[in-house]
Amino acid sequence: MLGTKSIREEFAAIVGGANLRGGAAEDAVCGVVPQLVLEPEHEGQVAKALACANSAGLSVIPRGGGTKLDWGNPPRSADLIFSTARLNRVLEHASADLTVTVEAGCTLQSLETALARHGQRLAFDGLWPERATVGGVLSTNDSGALRLRFGSLRDLILGVTLALPDGTLASSGGKVVKNVAGYDLPKLATGALGTLGIITRAVFRLHPLPWGAKTLSFGAPTAERMQRHILEIQDSKLAHTALQIHCATGSEPRADLLVEGTDAGLSAQESELRKILAATPVQATSHLAWNAREQLASFLPESAAFLKISFLPAVWTDLVRLLRATETAEKLNWRGIFQAIGIGWLRFEGGHRELLGAIDQLRSELERRGGSVVVLRRPPGLSSLDAWGNPGDALPLMRAMKLRLDAKSTLNPGRFVGGI
Repeated sequence: MLGTKSIREEFAAIVGGANLRGGAAEDAVCGVVPQLVLEPEHEGQVAKALACANSAGLSVIPRGGGTKLDWGNPPRSADLIFSTARLNRVLEHASADLTVTVEAGCTLQSLETALARHGQRLAFDGLWPERATVGGVLSTNDSGALRLRFGSLRDLILGVTLALPDGTLASSGGKVVKNVAGYDLPKLATGALGTLGIITRAVFRLHPLPWGAKTLSFGAPTAERMQRHILEIQDSKLAHTALQIHCATGSEPRADLLVEGTDAGLSAQESELRKILAATPVQATSHLAWNAREQLASFLPESAAFLKISFLPAVWTDLVRLLRATETAEKLNWRGIFQAIGIGWLRFEGGHRELLGAIDQLRSELERRGGSVVVLRRPPGLSSLDAWGNPGDALPLMRAMKLRLDAKSTLNPGRFVGGI
């Protein structure tokens, strides 16, 4: 048992007494306070301590920067937190090969700064980059508007090392851009919410920094008109990097488009956009427009829920109609950021009963159309609301993989799809 002196001494012997402390209120995961917090200094300590926890029947919650620790369902138990704060180095930047190997506890901002010195970037825009870590964004599969041009994290990751509950350090993938050999552990670990293993390092493909960038914004009086504009842009020769739509209770939709390149290229792209949109005014705006998703997710009051949704881009206008109807029927306020690829983030604010009704209705409608609703954050009084919705026919395979890699359900028990 965790309360015995011997098990604490065993953890202290592995990670060092200075890297072991009791859990506190600020360490709580969805209201569950862990008994101990471990901060290993290298991946060997992570694997050895995880094996010790697994043998003792203790549950483990991996933690990076803690920015998304409340995403997913509440854990069934949370005996230990394994923090990757000390695993924070950029291990190898092969600039000529456009790859980087980085430890899981390195923040996105630190990685971005290191890569920028060589004119390169990880073409990815996660939430709260000054605190969010590589391991955390991989585990949650968080990605922003750059996904339109560069793909998701599953497209950018080349290799990964996982500490498994049996004490194994399992590596898959490599440090080359084309890599097809072996089991695809990197993609499997991405988005698994730390339920299969603790990510200790990752290898990514990189892209050059652009010569310049410009954000262009435009509005539309109705969702139908905005949908036509988006389809015209997507069907054009514009080489835009990102495209997002803002929509909210009582306001007209507005869109931002990001173009990158040389000064001449940016001017040509802007001229082409103005030609496509004809009489619709286009304005050059600040790059801060791309912080809209972070603003949506930050400082949530207790009356708010934060959702990630997926939908067919062609039904976006139907989605907005549903949200407009919901705000009237359920007396809710909502704000949304939608990407042209069919991913969006919604912030609902209202009473608990109204939130439940709106989320159930939205989830039912989107799942019927092949989409999904994931409740990333919810009010404290709605902790029983399932975060994930219908997992479909993939659940048996997911459970089989969980059983293979984490038979005792040591890692993040109950937090993932289907109670995994």
